[in-house]
Amino acid sequence: MNHVSSPNEPYPSVDDLAQATTTHTQGAFRIASRKLPILKSGPIDAMSARLGIPVPEMIFGDNLLSVTHVPTGWSIAFTAEAALDRVDKTGEHMLRVAYAGEWSSSREKTSAGISEVVRPYDWSYSTTYRGTESTTEGKSLSASPTPPPLPLELLRRRDPILFADEVVLYESELDDNGISVVTAKVRVMPERLLLLCRLFMRLDNVLVRVRDTRVYVDFAAELVLREYTAMEDRFDNVKRALYMSGLAPDAVTVAMRDANQVAHLLPVVDHVLEGVSLASGST
Repeated sequence: MNHVSSPNEPYPSVDDLAQATTTHTQGAFRIASRKLPILKSGPIDAMSARLGIPVPEMIFGDNLLSVTHVPTGWSIAFTAEAALDRVDKTGEHMLRVAYAGEWSSSREKTSAGISEVVRPYDWSYSTTYRGTESTTEGKSLSASPTPPPLPLELLRRRDPILFADEVVLYESELDDNGISVVTAKVRVMPERLLLLCRLFMRLDNVLVRVRDTRVYVDFAAELVLREYTAMEDRFDNVKRALYMSGLAPDAVTVAMRDANQVAHLLPVVDHVLEGVSLASGST
């Protein structure tokens, strides 16, 4: 029988977190993942208070995906609260739902105005999160000189997968106006790993946005690369491109809900490549 009797009781305990965490060690690196249920109302309220904004309907605050370089202690981790902390809290980058103008004019004589549709923070939860880096010995991703690009040819090889997992950090249906979801997944091969943290945000009839953070690790060289790519386009442009690709209307509707089917159609609006060598004696 579940001992949790109150929505305000912290869940899970420290022991529960440890037991729910799966680890895999490859070379000098330890990969950890954890998947647990949606937070209860008490922890959700506490997180919202810490962040200063309401959190999405589905918040997996105990989920985790991390990579640690054991000899130095350097690590990069992906968690829900840290991702939400990178959501704009000023309202500077707010988006309006497609019917906002019509809704506003229909209520222009009320005091509520548009405030119930456009909130004083980025309610699309479009985070710029690239992971939480714990640096050591002066080594960090941002401190390195121009790093090499991600070795796409090597990543296309059909190497055996030694460990793989995927976690959801948070998800919102944007008040039934679309979706905003952040996931993180990893696959570990004998010589390398690739981690992808992705924001997929679709605001119906307004905008489609994908923000990808890829972390690549070369085990032999003890090299870590991080590539951040932000892409977006107007909803109508993406839908038109899917129709022009030959998809039937029903298939277009399905594709608009799948980041994998629309990401390659979106123009790149931001791109950052960083790297750090963690091998002994490297600078």
